[in-house]
Amino acid sequence: MFNLSDKPQLMGILNVTPDSFSDGGKFSGLAAAVSQAERMIAEGADIIDVGGESTRPGSDPVAAEEQIRRVVPAITAIRQLNPTVRISIDTMSSRVAAAARDAGADIVNDVSAGQADSDMLAFAARSGMAIVLMHMQGEPKTMQDRPYYENVVEEVAAALQQRIDAALDAGIAPQNIAIDPGIGFGKRKQDNLQLLAHLQRFVGMGYPVLLGASRKRFMGNICNVEQPAELVTATAVTTALGVMAGVRMFRVHDVTANRQAIDVAWAIKTAQ
Repeated sequence: MFNLSDKPQLMGILNVTPDSFSDGGKFSGLAAAVSQAERMIAEGADIIDVGGESTRPGSDPVAAEEQIRRVVPAITAIRQLNPTVRISIDTMSSRVAAAARDAGADIVNDVSAGQADSDMLAFAARSGMAIVLMHMQGEPKTMQDRPYYENVVEEVAAALQQRIDAALDAGIAPQNIAIDPGIGFGKRKQDNLQLLAHLQRFVGMGYPVLLGASRKRFMGNICNVEQPAELVTATAVTTALGVMAGVRMFRVHDVTANRQAIDVAWAIKTAQ
């Protein structure tokens, strides 16, 4: 179940991969991964999102066995370090999700919304794990080749509703479902901006919304910077706007700046 009784929550990104778009290889060693998780928890992360497969544009799939080899030691160590922090596994594979659950993960964060692995939704239902259903047009390898929408907001909302219905049909409890419009996943710059401008549309669907805009390339184009790490302030702006729109979770690389953005925006929102 998603714990959303108070202010919006922060999901800190922990990529134990050699090739993620922003921090590839930086935390692929176990000691570095655990140290980063400890740092993010101290800075205010509510959830640690562990991923063993890069889904950046143009990336190739990673076999389940290799993902398990990468993520299970990190999840086990984080759980031993902190018995109460929530841990999510960023994967499209039900085998990886099952291994992560056995190691201590609580949430599945599936960028394919259960479409890449036909057993994912059934697994989530059997296990009782909460699941984030994200929208992606295409697959990571080719999703940015030529994405196209007539009305991106309504098309993404309709696609997410289909995946919600599939999750419910598979037996997943409604309180275990969250949705993510998939900023940057098969989207053009104008599509990302439209989705951010209409976050209330997704909030109004009745499920917690996760926003993952952290360090995304379209903001680099706006801000005229090339390095993803230079987009900390830009990301915090999207977080503050998301809080005001009713978004309940934010997946970020930079916890301190986004914790401040949530805290201030939430104080303003609750004063309305």
